[in-house]
Amino acid sequence: MQCKLSTILAVFIIITGFAVTHAQSVLAQGYIPTRITKAIELLENDQPIYYTQVNGGGYDEGKAMAQTWADYITYNMEHSPFNTSELRAFMQGLVDGGPTKSGHRTPTVIAVLPFGGVNEAVMMANYWMVEQVLGAGVHGVLLAHARDPDVVEILVQSARYPHTPYAEGLPEGLRGNGGQGFAARIWGVSNQEYQRLAEPWPLNPEGEILIGLKIEDRHALENSEASTAVPGVGFAEWGPGDMRMSYDADSGTAQVLIDARARVLAATKAAGIPFLNTVNTHNIETMIDEGVRIGANPGAEVADQGRRYTNRRMPW
Repeated sequence: MQCKLSTILAVFIIITGFAVTHAQSVLAQGYIPTRITKAIELLENDQPIYYTQVNGGGYDEGKAMAQTWADYITYNMEHSPFNTSELRAFMQGLVDGGPTKSGHRTPTVIAVLPFGGVNEAVMMANYWMVEQVLGAGVHGVLLAHARDPDVVEILVQSARYPHTPYAEGLPEGLRGNGGQGFAARIWGVSNQEYQRLAEPWPLNPEGEILIGLKIEDRHALENSEASTAVPGVGFAEWGPGDMRMSYDADSGTAQVLIDARARVLAATKAAGIPFLNTVNTHNIETMIDEGVRIGANPGAEVADQGRRYTNRRMPW
């Protein structure tokens, strides 16, 4: 019995010692997080962010990714099963494997919704999915095929509680009371504080939710300026693979695609929100200079290259 108690005590000391050492390491680097959502903290300081993607996964996958090189994780539910139980387990794994090297409780997690924003009827019929996903504790959602501003407005409604609007004419939120408990625990805040912070950024400067759009077909492109300008949108991308299919372009370098990318980039600049694009070791500095602020799945080495180029101070 004495031997077992000694073993348990030794394990406790090792685990506790690791947590303390890790916390000291973060503090030793002289950085203390100012926000829950790491990605927003960086973007509001005009620092580019870089993501990695997972296609589903539960607790073990989350815990394994808690120390990821990426600033945020794209949790893809568009092309993998829509399983919010797994998503909740993934988020809990991130918490248990954390904090991050920057001192944040978890990396930022953006979930890709499993439907396209092809029209208002589809968006309204599926708004409950936004509520379910955010209730799992993620920090944002990304809508594929966001075709017009009316769809995007419903998306923003779906992500908000019915608080006082932060923009004139913005409809009240659709999220209901009672589902905030798990998300609040993942964020490490009270239920009341979660409801206050679960607002879209930059619409609400204190908001911790990122809402993204995929302007990824010719129909969405025609409304790109109006869609990206909807209050509550936090970033947008142009979706080269789907855009190529939409135009039946022969190659990724077709002029119609070059023009499409330029139009979405210009729309994000006009709206004052970040633009997402693929980056690699050969073009990352040029892309940053052009205005790209979200690097798509570049890998650790390329992300570090970009961080050095912009003199990032936050540990990674």
